[in-house]
Amino acid sequence: MKTKIVILLLVSAVGISSAQTSGTLTISTLTSQTTGEAYAPANILAMWITNNSGTFIKSTLKYASERQEYLYTWISQNPTLNVVDATTGATQNSHGTRTSSWNGKNVNEVVVPDGSYTVHMELTDKHSQGNLGTFAFTKGPVAQTLTPTAVPSFANISIKWTPVTTGLEDVAFSSLYSVYPNPTTASIFVSGLGIQKIEICNIIGKSILTSDEQNINLSALSKGVYFVVIRTVNGTAVKKIEKL
Repeated sequence: MKTKIVILLLVSAVGISSAQTSGTLTISTLTSQTTGEAYAPANILAMWITNNSGTFIKSTLKYASERQEYLYTWISQNPTLNVVDATTGATQNSHGTRTSSWNGKNVNEVVVPDGSYTVHMELTDKHSQGNLGTFAFTKGPVAQTLTPTAVPSFANISIKWTPVTTGLEDVAFSSLYSVYPNPTTASIFVSGLGIQKIEICNIIGKSILTSDEQNINLSALSKGVYFVVIRTVNGTAVKKIEKL
């Protein structure tokens, strides 16, 4: 039996970019026309991923067999117009729910490092710049589901990162690591071998602090429930603790 703790990890772990978690990002949105449309309801649309430096990683969707030259932002970030593994199709003749996915790899089919990435969406129904949406997410060993606020042309947005389920999520692996005392009033000690980094996240997944030490002072934190993300040479374990 496998267990998985799902939290919203909204920022990348500090100093542990070497981890390369495999998984799938699923993107969904309901599109609508722009203001001052020219050929609506026909429209063209692109979705793609960049890293936290703004470097193009991979396209996930391109509906634009015609007029793709008006996807100005997509082209500027993707000058070779690479659509490896992307969902592709003709210019759309109506609006509706559009979905795409990303396998956590770049255009060379190499799994990219864990960290902060951005989903971009661009839609136009005229011979000029259309509407844009950008939404940050974290790729890593912990699942994440985001429902960003709607922006022009993009509503009902869902961005879901699902890491690959491996033996590292087994109870047997998790049992190799423990956090005590739990509950705690001041500090915790994380026991186990091969620990590289420890990250403390709050209940909504926001990173609070990271440590290279197994003994961590939590006295400055408010009372509540936290997650301890334990990065090890063999993988990642997640433990839940309570601060009193």
